Amino acid sequence: MPKNPFAFKQFEINQDKCAMKVGTDAVLLGAWTTVEMQPFSVLDIGAGTGILALMLAQRCYAELIDAIEIDDDAYEQCVDNFEASPWGDRLFCYHAALDEFVEEIEDQYNLIISNPPFYSEDYKTESQQRDLARFSDAMPFEHLLESVSKLLLEDGIFSVIIPFKEEASFINLAATFNLFPNRILHVKGNPTSEIKRSLMEFSFRESDIKTSELIIETERHQYTQDYINLTKEFYLKM
Repeated sequence: MPKNPFAFKQFEINQDKCAMKVGTDAVLLGAWTTVEMQPFSVLDIGAGTGILALMLAQRCYAELIDAIEIDDDAYEQCVDNFEASPWGDRLFCYHAALDEFVEEIEDQYNLIISNPPFYSEDYKTESQQRDLARFSDAMPFEHLLESVSKLLLEDGIFSVIIPFKEEASFINLAATFNLFPNRILHVKGNPTSEIKRSLMEFSFRESDIKTSELIIETERHQYTQDYINLTKEFYLKM
């Protein structure tokens, strides 16, 4: 298990206690999510290491950046990563399940972001901690969307990354909670590969959907200019 922190340009992520390590999905979501509305309040659901909240702290001046994490070890690591960052005074992690948080919190948020667990296949690993982080039965999409609909301000934005194969069903499910996609990014590993991920922004406002595509590499470790432009504020070698 890696002991060395993952170093970004403005902060570091310790991840030795977390089942889910820093990955491309989180970096893409944290960099792509819009902050044009200059959010006052941000919520990261299922924080893990805290990477999404930290990326948004770097990108915007939100005074309130909250995170929720249910796993004991991940929660402790998230708090440590927050405190070690330049934005510790704006970051706070709650050790709670999402349903508990929804019941107890009175705040609503301008921006909610989530890199949810989404492996719904019928197999499990030997690690309960990793299963909790990886499998969608730990936080079903319906539960996530219902909670977002209660926690999001009327003019707020919800940003999420899911497998592309789940996109249509996720959009249909979101509509039952009056959440509608406004912007979608389809991610491909290389020019000839299938679409792997969908990054989506939802709001309570129906609109034409702005859809775009991102290819990560032209060949192994040869990153596209689009990918470099999106992530260069974070990765050391970009």
